[in-house]
Amino acid sequence: MKPSGVPRPRSQFRFGIVVSLFNRSVTSRLLASCLDGLARQGVKRSAIEVVKVPGAFEIPLVARTMAATGRFDAIICLGAVIRGETPHFDYICAETTRGIGQVALETGIPVIFGVLTTETVSQAVERADPSTFDRGGAAAKAAVQMAKVMKRFGKTTPPKEGWALSRRWNKPPSGH
Repeated sequence: MKPSGVPRPRSQFRFGIVVSLFNRSVTSRLLASCLDGLARQGVKRSAIEVVKVPGAFEIPLVARTMAATGRFDAIICLGAVIRGETPHFDYICAETTRGIGQVALETGIPVIFGVLTTETVSQAVERADPSTFDRGGAAAKAAVQMAKVMKRFGKTTPPKEGWALSRRWNKPPSGH
């Protein structure tokens, strides 16, 4: 992608979606609602790439890989982690949240957190339902808004491989 000082129309934005297959009855609703939300905002289906991963824990790695390509204006992460009887829920939620946030900071590409973390299946279903909470549609709206914000500041390309993650990604490191 070439940097541009002029924001593109919504229909020209490109979005990556990473969706977990675990709790598929919930995540499939999130995905459908997200795709519908993007379409309602003028985003063409050809400008969206969906990648499915086994579970929420795998979302950050694929989100980072997608962001690093420079092909997307925002990445949307969708999943559902539902509490069980073991502390597994806490570990998965914490690491998925941390990883998704880290991707945005490392790459400078907006990464939208659309991972449900609920106590029960019914809570997850309710939040994925477009007629109630519509978290998939909300993630789509946030992605378009953030793509517009970042384009306004000319942020269009991720860091080159090998750049120190702590450096500002839009300026090359000194000595290179």
